[in-house]
Amino acid sequence: MAVIRQLPDGLVNQIAAGEVIERPASALREVIENALDAGAGKISITLRRGGIDELTVADDGHGMTPDDMLLAIQRHATSKLPDDNLNHIGSLGFRGEALPSIGSVSHLKLTSVMAGMPHAWCLEVNGGRVTEPEPAALQTGSLISVTQLFKSVPARLKFLKTDRTEQGQCVDVVRRLAMAWPTVAFQLANDGRTLIDVSASAPLIDDDNQSPENAARQHRLAAIIGRAFADEAAPIDAERNQIRLEGMIGLPTMNRPTPAQIYLFVNNRPIHDRSLLGAIRAGYGDTLRRGRHPMAALFLTVPADDLDVNVHPAKAEVRFRDAAGVRSLLVGAIGARLAADGIRATSEGGTAALARFSGGASRSGPAHFSAPPSRPPYDFLLSASQRQAAEGWQAPVSQDSHLMGDAPFAARPAGPDQMAADESAMAAARGTLLGAAKAQLHKTYIVAETEDGLTIIDQHAAHERLVMEQMKTALADTSVSAQTLLLPEIVELGDDRRHALLEMGETLARLGLEIEGFGEGAVIVRAIPALLGNPDAKQLVIDIAEELVELGGSTSLEDQLNHVLATLSCHGSVRAGRVLNADEMNALLREMEVTPRSGQCNHGRPTWVRLSLADIEHLFGRR
Repeated sequence: MAVIRQLPDGLVNQIAAGEVIERPASALREVIENALDAGAGKISITLRRGGIDELTVADDGHGMTPDDMLLAIQRHATSKLPDDNLNHIGSLGFRGEALPSIGSVSHLKLTSVMAGMPHAWCLEVNGGRVTEPEPAALQTGSLISVTQLFKSVPARLKFLKTDRTEQGQCVDVVRRLAMAWPTVAFQLANDGRTLIDVSASAPLIDDDNQSPENAARQHRLAAIIGRAFADEAAPIDAERNQIRLEGMIGLPTMNRPTPAQIYLFVNNRPIHDRSLLGAIRAGYGDTLRRGRHPMAALFLTVPADDLDVNVHPAKAEVRFRDAAGVRSLLVGAIGARLAADGIRATSEGGTAALARFSGGASRSGPAHFSAPPSRPPYDFLLSASQRQAAEGWQAPVSQDSHLMGDAPFAARPAGPDQMAADESAMAAARGTLLGAAKAQLHKTYIVAETEDGLTIIDQHAAHERLVMEQMKTALADTSVSAQTLLLPEIVELGDDRRHALLEMGETLARLGLEIEGFGEGAVIVRAIPALLGNPDAKQLVIDIAEELVELGGSTSLEDQLNHVLATLSCHGSVRAGRVLNADEMNALLREMEVTPRSGQCNHGRPTWVRLSLADIEHLFGRR
C-alpha cells in the first residue's frame, strides 16, 4: 500500500517550474516583471541561442539586501503582498514562485545592490542548491543570469523548439512589456545582435485630447509595431463604470490572417483572453471579411478590487468582476471609433499601386532621363506626310482639341462655357477628401483629382457599402420582421445555456428570433428572422446560447443578419461595367465621405486608394 509523504522542496520546486517556467521566454517574463516591480527605468536583456544557453537581465531598480536575496529564492516569499490581501494586487508579480522555480531547473546567478550599500552581493542557485551570498561588483540595481535552463529536467529541454523559435518567443515577451511600460527603456540582444532598443518616453501632451500616458504609449507603439501602424491606426479613449479603455486600433483594411497582432493589456499586464478577442472582433463587425483579424493595442485600466489575477501561475489570464461590462465597452468603443473615422483607409493600397507601377524599373538605381533629340533618330524612315503627322502629335494639345471625341461622356473635356461655369464647383470638389471625379476607367473605377494628388475608387465596392449602411440604419429604426415557424423547433440545452438564452429573450425578439422556455432543459423556437430565409434554427440557437455563456454575449444572429444585408446590398448596388456620368460619380464620392465605414466594402476590401502628387512625380523621376 502506498504511503503518503511530504515531497522534498527540490522536487516541489521542479513541479512548480513545470507550470511557471515552460520555456526561456517564461523565465524571461518573470525576471523582467520583477525588475519592473522594483522600479527599474532601464532594462537590458542578453540572450544566447534564444535564451536556451543563457539569458541575462540587468536593471537599475532599487535592488535587494543579502537577506532579501536569500528569501527571494524561497517558495512563496515576496515583498508584493504587504497586507496579505489577494483582492487588491497592484504589482505584476505576487506569487513568490519565479526565482525558486527558475533556480530548481537551471543555474541561477543573482547579483544585487541597494543605494547606500558599500558593494553588491551575489548568490547562486544550481539545480536547487543555494550558495551563501558573497561580495560582488555592481553599480546599481540587479543582474540576474540564467544558464543551462532545464538541465535538471532533460525531458523539458528535449521539447524546446529551434533557437529561432525560442528567440521569437522572447522577443514577443519584451515587445509586449515594452508597449505597456513606455516610460522604461528596453534593450534586447541575441548572440550579439540587437533586436530591440527603445528609449524611455516621458508622458506627453498630445493634440487629440488624450491622456499624457496614452500619448506616450503611441510613441512606444510606433517604435515597437511600426510607424505605419502608429500613423494610420485610430486612437481610442473610452470609460464606463470606472473601467477605462485606451490604445490604438488599426483600420479594417489593416488586417492580418491571425490574431497575433492584437495586443491586450489589463493594468499594464499583458494577457491572453479569448472572450476579449471575440469582443474586439465583434467591435469591427462586418468591416472584416471572414478569416481576417485586425491590428490593435488596447490597454484596460480596471480597479484592482474588481480584478482577479490569481488565475494561473503564468499570470496570462485574468477574471473580471464585470466581464460583460468590459466586453460591452470594447465592442461599443471600437464600433463608435470606426464609425467616426468613416471614409478613412490605410495607405497600403496606394503603396501597393506604386510598387506595381514601378515594378519594371531598374533595381540598380533610379532611371536616368535626358532631353529628347531635336530630330527623332527614326526620322529618315518617315515620308513627308508621316513626318508632318508626327509633328502634329508632338505639338501641345490646345483647349479646343477633340482628341477625346470617342471617349465616354464622363471622360471628355467640357466646353469653354461649361468649364467657366463649373470651375468653382470643381475647385470645391478638389478640396474634399476624395476629390473631383475626372474619368471612369473600364466602367469600374472612378479617377478623381484632389488638391495634392488623385484617388481611385472601386464604384461597386463603394456603393455596396453605402447601400448596406442605409439598410442597417433602416433596420435599426424598426424591429426585424419575424417569420413564424409552421412546426416550432424544440432545442435541448444545458441549464446554464437555457437560462442565458431566456434572459436575452426580449433582445432576440427584436431581432426576429422568438423563443420560449419548454420545460426543464429545453427551449422552443416559434419564429426566426424573415431575412434569413430557411436557416438551421436549432444550430442557430445552440450557437447563440454557447456564446452567451462562454463569451458573455452573442453576435451570431447579428452576424447572420449582416451577412444577408451584405448579400442584398451587393446585388442592389451599382455594378462594375455600368457607365456613370460626372454628376453620378461626384454624388457617389460625396456620399462616401459622410457614410460610416465606407473606407472598406462589405467583404473587408478597401473601396479607394490614394496617390499623392509627390508619389506620381516620383514615378516619373521628377523627385
